[in-house]
Amino acid sequence: MSLAVERESSSQSGSGEGSYWETTGSGAPRKHEHVTVIGAGIVGLATAAVLVRSGRAVTVMDELQGPGHGTSWGNGCQLSYGYVAPLANEGLWSELPHLLCSSDSPLKIRPRLDPGQWSWMLSFLQACNARRSRQSTTELLELAKLSRQETERWLAMVEPSVLSYTCHGKVVVLPTEAALAKAMQQMKLQEGLGPVQHALTEEECLRLEPALQRFRGKMAGAIHTPSECAVDSLALCRNLEQQLRARGVEFRYGTKVLGFERAAGDSHRVAAVVSDQGRLAVDGMVLAAGVGSRAIARMLGFSVPVYPMKGYSITGRILDSEAVPRASITDAAKKVVYARIGSRLRVAGFAELQGYDSALDTAKIEALVQYTHEAFGSAVEMEPDSAWAGLRPVTPTSVPIIRQSPVSNMFLNIGQGALGLTLAFGSARRLVELIEAR
Repeated sequence: MSLAVERESSSQSGSGEGSYWETTGSGAPRKHEHVTVIGAGIVGLATAAVLVRSGRAVTVMDELQGPGHGTSWGNGCQLSYGYVAPLANEGLWSELPHLLCSSDSPLKIRPRLDPGQWSWMLSFLQACNARRSRQSTTELLELAKLSRQETERWLAMVEPSVLSYTCHGKVVVLPTEAALAKAMQQMKLQEGLGPVQHALTEEECLRLEPALQRFRGKMAGAIHTPSECAVDSLALCRNLEQQLRARGVEFRYGTKVLGFERAAGDSHRVAAVVSDQGRLAVDGMVLAAGVGSRAIARMLGFSVPVYPMKGYSITGRILDSEAVPRASITDAAKKVVYARIGSRLRVAGFAELQGYDSALDTAKIEALVQYTHEAFGSAVEMEPDSAWAGLRPVTPTSVPIIRQSPVSNMFLNIGQGALGLTLAFGSARRLVELIEAR
């Protein structure tokens, strides 16, 4: 659904304490409306924040025991407003045999006896064409632009060190001339729609980030986006919860949705959520439960094209600050990202379409440790017990689903995939505008 979005200027500094809570959108705050948000990850929490700002009372519920305890816990921590190209593209057809058969592919498709996976895959393959890829890129860049404004509006209230928030840019290291040419083609497609980007030679890249010396001879060049940022995603989730509690938001953790009660006389409306902690009467609802949204939607008789894409991460202590880049780095050859969060380094990678199994694969973790050692030597020491695996909710086109559901008082904010941290605040703003327009 296309929505008219009011663009408003925002800056990292000078917004002033409390300016985030100034009401935006059309009309006065609706102080008597109550909305229950299902999901306490970064998307659900950002949604709660924009709902509170619009004057609504909010309850947040999640089956886990705290904010950001799902996919938001160990993501790549990059705010990648300029790197939103969809997973589905016309070049993927030639890579399909490798994705299905190779054991060392960074993107791995493992077929399952799961009709949901096959349905998702069919829609995904249908989206692997130039027209749909361009359309998805444009939609994602527009949402990322809005999300940057909204995210910075929140971050302006918080001391940057609290969230390990920095804006030192991002460098994507390309291994071959073909990979560089493809990246430059994408950069040209995004020109004028996203942030300013530059193509760099190997020498220019090493002058910009001397800590990448171990990549010398292994890159054809790089793409540099000076304005990209990084933030500790879990710290941001906890900060959101703290400030939302201070504004009266109720949090119900450890609450698993078991079903719903329909409203008397209106089968298209829900009157209550039935959970393992009892019955909760509801007025309006937002479903923002990540990969869990599919099962919840089925309880209400409709389906959503969201499927889990499994990823992994590790976190290390930076022992030599000069030997680790200040900018966020993406190693395009290995599909691995490195982001500094304070005195630590988050390393994330791999993408597996293999169902709902979130168990750690030790081989993947060992590979991330090895890649980190190859890139930065002894400058980074892995933190004990930092290994993590999570399930990212992906749509076939990579474009999030932000719309009303077939249930008249439930709205959907799902499918942000690997861009959940980047798109959360923009998705929340767009959703609340949709609610207010209705």
